[in-house]
Amino acid sequence: MNEPAFLAQGDVLAEVQQQVGLITLNRAKALNALSLDMVRSISQVLMAWQNDPRVLAVAMRGMGREGAFGAFCAGGDIRFFHQAALAGDPLLEDFFTEEYRLNHVIHHYPKACLVFMDGVVMGGGMGLAQGARLRIATERTKMAMPETMIGLFPDVGGGYFLSRCQGSLGEYLGLTGQMLTGTEAVFAGLADVLCDSASLPDLWSQLPSLNWHHPAQALQAITQKYASATQTAKHSLPPWWSDALNQAFNAQSLQDIVNALVTAEATPALDALRKRSPLMLAVTLAQIRRARHMNLSDELRMERDLVRHSFHPRHLSRTPAQSDTVEGIRALAVDKDHTPRWSPAHIGEVTTDMVTPFFNSPWSADAHPLRALQASEV
Repeated sequence: MNEPAFLAQGDVLAEVQQQVGLITLNRAKALNALSLDMVRSISQVLMAWQNDPRVLAVAMRGMGREGAFGAFCAGGDIRFFHQAALAGDPLLEDFFTEEYRLNHVIHHYPKACLVFMDGVVMGGGMGLAQGARLRIATERTKMAMPETMIGLFPDVGGGYFLSRCQGSLGEYLGLTGQMLTGTEAVFAGLADVLCDSASLPDLWSQLPSLNWHHPAQALQAITQKYASATQTAKHSLPPWWSDALNQAFNAQSLQDIVNALVTAEATPALDALRKRSPLMLAVTLAQIRRARHMNLSDELRMERDLVRHSFHPRHLSRTPAQSDTVEGIRALAVDKDHTPRWSPAHIGEVTTDMVTPFFNSPWSADAHPLRALQASEV
């Protein structure tokens, strides 16, 4: 029987086939960018299936412009962020609170969860993918955490999963927004399997027929065919990564990193940093390094504090319209002039007094919007 345990329509499609819950992000024209309604739909589906004994595993994919796959999720709907911030719309607060709760649910989901990371996987898409039990990448994967380009920081648990990359690779990825191929995602520890995209439709269709009463065996049945390619990818050093960059991004401060990059003549990395918000580069560096010693629940609470300050930088005596975040979105996605006016304009002008207050929570512990998250929740 293929009777659905829960069925969603519109931008999120959900159905149950045999013992597997199948979710398809269905906003292809926007590269499946997440709206608040989509976050709520995915959350509702996952919570329903979590308590449904008929559902033993969950898989998630994105709809491409030419059919299933080809794109996973390009992140949050940043045009909505811009409009809501300028209008003082409280739904902006709801979006981040509910998105981060969803990220937490996926990381702690009690049933096997698979994500097919074909095509673009950025920002909020990474938040959906990184907590999954099995993260499947392909040769078409375009993965990144590019938030510093819009004057934000790598959220959706970005501090947590980037800080757990080898060496200082997480700092590099979070600060520069470097895009990863599927092979590079496996190398970085941000994907578990490298699969050719042509195999995805068959793989998806085979999921319901696997024995999910024994999830480890079912997962092995999926991965064994791609074990050789995946193992090769794990040891394939990306052409843009080196010991010099690893050492540079391990430097103590943002200015120290820049100085080390100058010494190493690492022009691509320097060029990337110079396009991004100096203030939010400093915030991101601090975020990743703090997150390295935090559990996911505490890290998401920290990010919730950070995002409030990003859109409401009151400690800098700025309105939301004057924030680097709103300015960055304006330049990239609204006016599209690609000439953001960052404040401060240069890395050397960022001070500790500008950065530290981002990490002061605007809420007491018992009033925090993510106070209910538990570190050991299963």
